[in-house]
This record gives sequence, structure tokens and C-alpha cells, in this order.
Amino acid sequence: MLDTKWKGKSVVVLRHPLINPVAFGALLQYLYTGCLDVGVEHVGDCERLAKQCQLWDLLGDLEAKCVLASKPGPCVKVLTIEPPQADPRLREDLALLADRALPPELRGDLGELPFPCDGFSSCPDVCFRVDGYSFLCHKAFFCGRSDYFRALLDDHFRENEELEASGGLLAITLHDISPAVFTHVLYYIYSDHTELPPELAYDVLSVADMYLLPGLKQLCGRGLAQLLDEDSVVGVWRVAKLFGLARLEDQCTKFMAKVIEKLLEREDFVEAVKEEAAAVTARQETDSIPLVDDIRFHLGSAAQTCSAMEQAGRQLRALEDLLASIGLDC
Repeated sequence: MLDTKWKGKSVVVLRHPLINPVAFGALLQYLYTGCLDVGVEHVGDCERLAKQCQLWDLLGDLEAKCVLASKPGPCVKVLTIEPPQADPRLREDLALLADRALPPELRGDLGELPFPCDGFSSCPDVCFRVDGYSFLCHKAFFCGRSDYFRALLDDHFRENEELEASGGLLAITLHDISPAVFTHVLYYIYSDHTELPPELAYDVLSVADMYLLPGLKQLCGRGLAQLLDEDSVVGVWRVAKLFGLARLEDQCTKFMAKVIEKLLEREDFVEAVKEEAAAVTARQETDSIPLVDDIRFHLGSAAQTCSAMEQAGRQLRALEDLLASIGLDC
């Protein structure tokens, strides 16, 4: 209907007497969120709309809920459908919408879509241009997920805009981002998830911070945690501090505690300790240093046996020797 009878219309009036506004509102709630709340008196209207729109999963959920509501017990006035947390259906559906937003040149093997592809339009209303590629997107998703894009699209500031030749869409050019990185931003905005390779985590983290997407920053943190080794842990810890990733920062200090004896010989670790000490405002000679405190905590909490406690004691003494050698007492 959106590609035929309603094509090009910004307002669609539904006058059919069998379309109940309350049921239609509940149907929209289900389409956007995967959840539904409706009074039991409107369930029949919802079932009729679900059949008409061929929403067979919704129809099955409604029928199952009606069976439960009909059993003896408390009087049910509102029927609620909430998919299990592990249910991937909504995320997968929204990811398909993200697939359609990709430029044709960047689409991989998307598999068989649950709708006809020929002439199919996802009804985009904004085009983001990234390094010459056009991503045909939807303002509602970008404005709803990111204050940065809300300001960008509300004309508080525009990087660069014009009308896209194809369809007359508003076109905005985004700078300082690659198509590969923006693709991960796109999938996160639509589906709250993206398969992020660890090697891209740094680049995606930087733009996630710029685009005000804290959830994507957390995903990047999980990717960076996979990169931890003796050579990278100090650098990753610095990144975690810079971008406010508390969980990643804790993972780094826990890893540091495991390899502390080797880190004590590394210049980057020594510099990190000195910088932490210098960063403590009005630090007195014996004030604590957050990085050192965290490592001490993990050394102590990991020691559960006598031999482990002895090893932790040796590691703590080695750490104290390092602090003394660089003139720090904490």
C-alpha cells in the first residue's frame, strides 16, 4: 500500500468502519516495539487487523494470551504481549530494514528477505552521504537514538545538505567517517546490535562518542576487551579512561594484576602510574593512586589459596618497590 495506493502521501486517512483506532494504535505499538498492550474488549479487532496485515506471529500470540485469560482466576482487563528477552525477532526485522538502507555496492549476501525485493522501498526520508556512498535512512530511528542526529536533522547545525537526486530526499554529507564504520553505526541504530570486529572497535568507539550513542560505546568496549594482552593493556586502559568505559577499565586493571610482574618492566605502565598520580588534584605524598589501588584490589581478591596469597604478596612488594623507585608513596 505504501508503494501503491498511499505512495507519496504524508497523511493517510483510514475510514473503514472495521478499523478500530485503539486496535490500530496497539498494532503500531507491536510493529515498532514487539510489545502490545490493549484492553480485552479490543482483542477481536486486533486479531482482525493482524490477519489483514498477515502478522501471523502477532495473531498466534494473541490467541495464546486469550486462552490464558479465559482460565479461572483474576479478571483480566488488559492483554499484554512482551516477547522474551532472548527473542531475536524484532532485532532481526529491524536489521533487515538496516539492510535496505545500505548502498547496493555495500550489501553482502542478505539471504532471502520476507518480502518481495523487486521494487521494494523502505520509504526512507533522509540520505546520509559517506565518502560518496548514499545510505537511505529514516529520521525517526536516528533522531530517536541520538541527540547528535536529532540536532543535525532539526537544523540546529548541518554539516552539508542538499536534495538527493533520486527521490528528492534530504541529503546530508557526514565527514571524518568511513562507510565501513558508518555501517556499524547504522545497524546499531536500527537493531541495537552490530557484529563488530575488534580491529574496528577503536574507530567505531570514536564516532559512537561523537554521535552520542552510549550503548554502541559499550559494544566497542566489549570488542576492545578481546584485544587485551601485555602489549596492549595499557593503551586500552587509557582509551577506557578517555571514553568513560568503567567496565572495560576494570577489565584492564584486572588483566594488569595477572601480568603485573611483566608490566613493572614496561615504560608505558610506569608512565601511566606517574600520570595517574599527577592527575589526583592536590595530591599529598601518601595519597592513593586509583590505578595502583585497583591493581592491589584485584591482586588481593584473586588470591584464594596459601600459595596464591604468597604470590600476591610478592607481586605487591614488587609494585611497592616500583613506586618507591619513582618517588611515589601511596
